[in-house]
Amino acid sequence: MTGTLAVRHGVTLTPDPRRVIAKLFIPGEDAAVVRTRAGALIDRVAHLDDEETGRLLRDTFDRFGARHRDLAGTFHHHYDLVRHRIARARDLSPTTRLLVGAYFSHEYAVESAALCNPSMVAHPDQTNLDAGQLRVAISLRQIGEGHLSSIGFATAIVGPGRRLTVADRSGPLVVGQRTGVRHRRDLLAAGLAEEDWDNEVTATVLDALPDRYDEAAFEQVLGNLPPDLLSRSTGLDTLEHLRRIDAASYATTFPADTALHERVLWPATPAESNGMEDARFVRFTDESGPVYRATYTAYDGRRIATRALASTDLRRFEVTPMRGPGARNKGVALFPRTVGGRHLALCRADGETIGLTCLDGDNRWQEPTPLHAPRDSWELIQVGNCGSPIETDAGWLVLTHGVGPMRRYAVGAFLLDLHRPERVVAQLPGALLSPDTADRDGYVPNVVYSCGGLVHAGELWLPYGASDARVGFATVPVAALVAAMVESPPSGGRDG
Repeated sequence: MTGTLAVRHGVTLTPDPRRVIAKLFIPGEDAAVVRTRAGALIDRVAHLDDEETGRLLRDTFDRFGARHRDLAGTFHHHYDLVRHRIARARDLSPTTRLLVGAYFSHEYAVESAALCNPSMVAHPDQTNLDAGQLRVAISLRQIGEGHLSSIGFATAIVGPGRRLTVADRSGPLVVGQRTGVRHRRDLLAAGLAEEDWDNEVTATVLDALPDRYDEAAFEQVLGNLPPDLLSRSTGLDTLEHLRRIDAASYATTFPADTALHERVLWPATPAESNGMEDARFVRFTDESGPVYRATYTAYDGRRIATRALASTDLRRFEVTPMRGPGARNKGVALFPRTVGGRHLALCRADGETIGLTCLDGDNRWQEPTPLHAPRDSWELIQVGNCGSPIETDAGWLVLTHGVGPMRRYAVGAFLLDLHRPERVVAQLPGALLSPDTADRDGYVPNVVYSCGGLVHAGELWLPYGASDARVGFATVPVAALVAAMVESPPSGGRDG
């Protein structure tokens, strides 16, 4: 019955191997045994004659210049990162320095392997639209060589009706520039508590820091620690932990003249060095006005951690860790506003059950209240959310994903009470969207998965990843979706 509700559109986004960034490349560091060959390479470049140096550099710019923004600036930056290996760096000509930077650079195709797991929010720019249209920003999980994930974007216009136009995504990509951020003392304290790192050094640092501080103030506090504390056996290890936890918060900014689809949120800390996965964006509104917020999974190759993004314009992003038992595991999704004065989020702390968690006064997400556990045949392995709850007259619409036989992912839905979101009021029997013949084949077969949709003019717009091979779009009238749901059993509304 529910399989006919969602209407697929013919428009798709597919991985484009031409979307590349210029990354630092250190010869030898990609080997199983790390042994940099940087010094020997620089010597060989420095011994080229001026004619050969100029020819090589011109050829490099001819081949790659149009694919990147300010490639010369990138070469300069990469040269600066290795110049310490040059005995007489000042003797190198400007051309040679640029060429050294070129040899320490390489292209990385950010979505050469896969493009998937989109979320959709209203775009900051709603100018020059016709009646019934809405410009939307689409976040994308883009996966390249080594299964390394980053966050990219696309822009589209939905409406009137079920019309959908996705904007061209051509143009050079830009990785955000890391910038200073005002750190929060409560987040540092929450991180230390979560790692059970409590001693006299951490207590002294927390006592000396203001509620908000910058890097200079942080280092000044560390520098003023009494020697008697630092000389203790745990002193140096504690300083390392303090710096690591503090560094989890940062900001990244893009040039004002870059288009949204040209911006790439690239891993910037050790905790996310192997990927930034599955961003769930939402337009959050309170008395201070709208702000874009998102959660994503940071992955370092062994461990996962939940991170939060905040931006007023999708150009400058502040990144902070999420702490507490409710932020364990993947799949945290923020509500678009407070409910009864509470900041709420959906989560899947146990790995298989959708729960509701609340932010406490210490900036920790509390132990979740179970909402929906694996129950039906198509979701018996695990369930999770497909993005932030969407406010409707009937209740909070929660899109879910369930995993069934042969690790087949499908999308479902249920409703939460608007005022008491701990209570499930209705459930869609069966799946709303399942992999069909066109969806089932790809990088990760038999998967349809979304990180969030939106409602426009009574229509639910659901972007979804199809087997990590492409991104598709489906729509369903909200009224029809709600009408197809059945009332949940009167047991407090909790399925877990």
